[in-house]
Amino acid sequence: MAVMSSTLPRATYGHATRMTNLLDRSLIVVTGKGGVGKTTVAAALGLLCARRGGRTIVCEVGASQRLPGLFGVAAGAPGDEVRLADGLFQTSVDPMLTIEEWIGRQLGSRSLTQVLARSNAFQYFVAAAPGAREVLTIAKTWELGQDERWDRKAAGYDHVIVDAPASGHGIGLLRAPATMSGVTRGIGPVATQADLVTRTLKDPAASAYVAVALPGELPVTETIELDGLLHDAVGRTLDHVVVNAVLPRRFAGEELEALAAADGAVPETVRRATLGQAGRVREQQSQLRRLRKHASAPVSTLPFVSSPELRLEDVQALADELGRRLEG
Repeated sequence: MAVMSSTLPRATYGHATRMTNLLDRSLIVVTGKGGVGKTTVAAALGLLCARRGGRTIVCEVGASQRLPGLFGVAAGAPGDEVRLADGLFQTSVDPMLTIEEWIGRQLGSRSLTQVLARSNAFQYFVAAAPGAREVLTIAKTWELGQDERWDRKAAGYDHVIVDAPASGHGIGLLRAPATMSGVTRGIGPVATQADLVTRTLKDPAASAYVAVALPGELPVTETIELDGLLHDAVGRTLDHVVVNAVLPRRFAGEELEALAAADGAVPETVRRATLGQAGRVREQQSQLRRLRKHASAPVSTLPFVSSPELRLEDVQALADELGRRLEG
C-alpha cells in the first residue's frame, strides 16, 4: 500500500491557515552542538505547544530518553509514545523498528514484514544502502505528525518537536531524504517517502529549525556555520537561535570600576569573585553581539540555571521565558 501523500500541517486549531509563528509549525527541529541543552529547549518548546492546545510529541533521536524521568514517568521501549503531561508526549526513534513499521505499511502483512526485516540479506541491504537508516529515521518524525499514521490505530500529533543529534549528524539526517531521492532516481516507495519528507523539510509553513548554543566563542562560531550547512541541506536557514545559560548582568560599569579600585575595602575573595563573574558576563555579551550580527535568525536567551540537576520546574520556568520571547 502506498504511503500517504499529504504534507499539509495539522496545526490549524484556532489559527489562520497561513502560519507565521514558530510555534504554529507542525515539525520543529532542534539542533546544535552536543552539550548545549538541546533536550532542555526541545522540552520547553513541547510544553509551549501543548499549552497552546496542540497535541504535541517530543521525539528524541538516539538511545537516551531523558524526558520521561524529568517528568516523573517511566520511560517506554523505543518507539513507544509516552504521555508526559496534558497534551504532551515523548518517544524515541529506533531505526530498525522504524524500518519494520514502514515495511509493514507497504506489505500489509505483519508476519511477512518480520520475516523480511529480520533476514540477513535485508539487514545487509539496509546497512549498505546510503542514507537508508537516516531517511527512515527522519521519516518517522514526519510520520508522527500525519493524520494517517503507518499504524492506522495511532493518532497523529499537531506538533512534532525533534531533539535532533549534534549538528554534523543532524545535518546529515536532514540531507538524507534528498540524497536518497537522487540515488533511487525518484522511483519506488522509498523514493516516494523521501520526496514527501523533503517537501515538509523545505516548507517554511510546515517546519521550523531552531539552533541551540551556549554564549561562548566556539558554540557561537558553530551556530553561525550551521546556518550555511542547513541551507545546503534543505534550502532553508534557521528560524530561531536559543542561547542557553546566559549569566545576568548584576553591576553597572561604574560599580565595577569602583570595586576594582577598592583594594582592601572589601574582602579580596569577594572582590576577585565579583570581578571574575563580571568578566565572564562581558565575554558572553560580546559573543551574543557577534551571534546577533551574523545569524540570519532572531536570537533569544535563556538564563543560567544554578541547580546541580535540572528539575521539571526549571524547564517550566525556561518555557515561560522562551514563550515570552517567541510570542512577545
